[in-house]
Amino acid sequence: MLSKAPIRAYIPASNLQRARKFYEETVGLEPAEEYGGGVIYKCGGADVFMYQTRNAGTSQASQAFWQVADVEAEVAELKARGVVFEEYDMPGMKMRNSIATAGGAKTAWFKDSEGNIMAVSQRLKA
Repeated sequence: MLSKAPIRAYIPASNLQRARKFYEETVGLEPAEEYGGGVIYKCGGADVFMYQTRNAGTSQASQAFWQVADVEAEVAELKARGVVFEEYDMPGMKMRNSIATAGGAKTAWFKDSEGNIMAVSQRLKA
C-alpha cells in the first residue's frame, strides 16, 4: 500500500510570498504548479509542497535535505546566492567550510526565510 505510493515533502511558510522569493530567487527552484493556496516545486523527480502556516520554523530538526553528488560545489553555489549556512559544534562531527563529515555523509545545513532547517548532503562511499 503506502510502500508503493509516492511520498511528498512539505515546506511550511509563515509568509508564503517571502518564502517563494527565497526558494525561487535565492535557492533557484522553479514553481511547477500553484495548488491549494500553496506552490509545488519539482526537485529531482520529487514534488515539494510549500504552504502557509503559522507553525513554520518551529521544528528544531531538519525539515528536508537534497541528496547531491558534490556537497562542496552546492554549498559554494548557494553561498554565492546569499544562503547562510549553520555552524554546529557537536561531538564526533567535524565541520569545515560549513560542511560536517559524519555518519557516512558530508552535510551542510541552512535556515530558510521561514526558519526551517534544510540541508544538502552527499553520501560517502564506504
